[in-house]
Amino acid sequence: MSIQLVTTVAGLKAESARLLTAKGGASQGLVPTMGALHEGHAALARTAVGQNDVVVASIFVNPLQFGDAADLDRYPRTLEADLALLEEQGVDLAFAPSVEEVYPGGEPLVRVTSGRLGEKWEGASRPGHFDGALTVVAKLLHYGMPAAGLPAGSGGDAVNGRLPAYRAYFGQKDAQQLALVRRMVADLDFPVEIVGVPTVRAADGLALSSRNRFLSDDERDAALVLSRALRLLEERANAHEPLDLDSALALVESQPLVELDYFEVVDPGTLEPLAENCRETPFRGEALALIAARVGPVRLIDNMPLNS
Repeated sequence: MSIQLVTTVAGLKAESARLLTAKGGASQGLVPTMGALHEGHAALARTAVGQNDVVVASIFVNPLQFGDAADLDRYPRTLEADLALLEEQGVDLAFAPSVEEVYPGGEPLVRVTSGRLGEKWEGASRPGHFDGALTVVAKLLHYGMPAAGLPAGSGGDAVNGRLPAYRAYFGQKDAQQLALVRRMVADLDFPVEIVGVPTVRAADGLALSSRNRFLSDDERDAALVLSRALRLLEERANAHEPLDLDSALALVESQPLVELDYFEVVDPGTLEPLAENCRETPFRGEALALIAARVGPVRLIDNMPLNS
C-alpha cells in the first residue's frame, strides 16, 4: 500500500483511526522527524514498522527549536524524497503540517520547559532549544495518540479489551533529547512508550545527520575524529580500563578544523558528569560519553553509551 500524506491534525486522527480499525490493530507507532531524512531515520521507521500495526511519521521543521532564523531558513526541505524513504520502510501515514497548523495562534504563549536537565550541554549552547523541542514533541505525541481519533466500539479499541498500544521512536544520536523526552513522558504521565533506536553511522564512523551535507570533503574527514574519540572510550570501558578522558580529549583537539564545545562522560539518566572521573580507576557500570563540536559551518553532536 502506498504511503498516505496528511497535512492536518484532523486528517491524521481520522486516517490513523481508519487504518487501525481496518487492520484490527493493537498498536500504533509514531516517528517524529524534521525531514531531510537519511538512513538513521529509515532505521527508526523500520523499527516502528516491525513493532506496530500502524505507523505514522511526522515531517515538521519546528521553528521553536531554532535560535537563528538563518539556520531555520537553510534547514533542508526534501518532502518528496522523504516520502519515498518512508514508503520504502512500510510507513502507513506521513503527517506534514504547516507551521500554522501546529501553532494556529502564532508562537505558543505556554511551552513545555526542559528544566535543569535541558540547561546543560546542548541546552547551554542553544538556550531555549529543548523547550521548543519538547513543546512540539508534546503536541505530536497528542496528535499521534491512537485513542484520540478512534471511535468507540471500533475494532481497534477492542483488542484484548484495551486501547491500542502506543509507541514513539527517537534516535540515540540525540541522546539529550531522548533523555528529556523520556523524562517528560514520565513526569507528565503521557500514555506512550518511548523507544530509543541506536545511532546509525556511515561506513567511516560518522554519525548520520541531516547537517552532514553541508560539510566539505576536508571538513568531513576532520569530523571523523569525534567518532574515533568516542570509540576509544568505548574500547577502554569494554576492557574495564580507566577511561582517561584527557587523552581522548587531546585526540580531538589535535584536529585543527574541529572547534570543540564539550566532551564529557555523564550519568545516562541525569546527564551529570560522573562523580568518579575514571581517569585512573577502572571503569565499571554504565555511562554516556557526549561530544559536540563545530566543524566549518556545521555543529555536530555525537555520543556513545558505555557499559562495562
